[in-house]
Amino acid sequence: MIVARLDEAGLFEHVEGLADLLVDAVADGASVGFLSPLDRTAATAWWKARAAEVGEGRAAVWVAHEDGRTLGTVGLALPDKPNSRHRAELVKLMVHRDARGRGLGRRLLVTAQEAAAEAGVTLLHLDTETGSLAERLYGSAGWTRAGVIPDYAASPDGVLRPTTVYYRHL
Repeated sequence: MIVARLDEAGLFEHVEGLADLLVDAVADGASVGFLSPLDRTAATAWWKARAAEVGEGRAAVWVAHEDGRTLGTVGLALPDKPNSRHRAELVKLMVHRDARGRGLGRRLLVTAQEAAAEAGVTLLHLDTETGSLAERLYGSAGWTRAGVIPDYAASPDGVLRPTTVYYRHL
């Protein structure tokens, strides 16, 4: 399996697989910002819109792929304010249902953490749906739970759910 950081052109090269991954995540109930059912055209458009952010250095995206199939992704949202250059937000960690249980989520998480540290980031933060599979991953990977915000976002089925905020010093 290959895990690679994507530049703007690489994101376009992998956009179809990333769109399939996003559709799969939402169909499986992942609270990643979209309601179900997520149209593949909308998922593709969302990923294409990220290309400018990657090209401008405001975001970093990694993709895990094997035999031409996209199996996972993770991203970092990099702040543009002078007083926050030491931190970044971990975003859109997703692993396809067919690839779970192989340590890919943890591998993507470590990849993003290491790249952030190399870039001089000393603090990462994220939010995830309380009680989700992702929450267990972050807790077991050494992230610190900061708290829970009730009714933070709608799950893919439209029900308001709490989110847990985590951070990690690098």
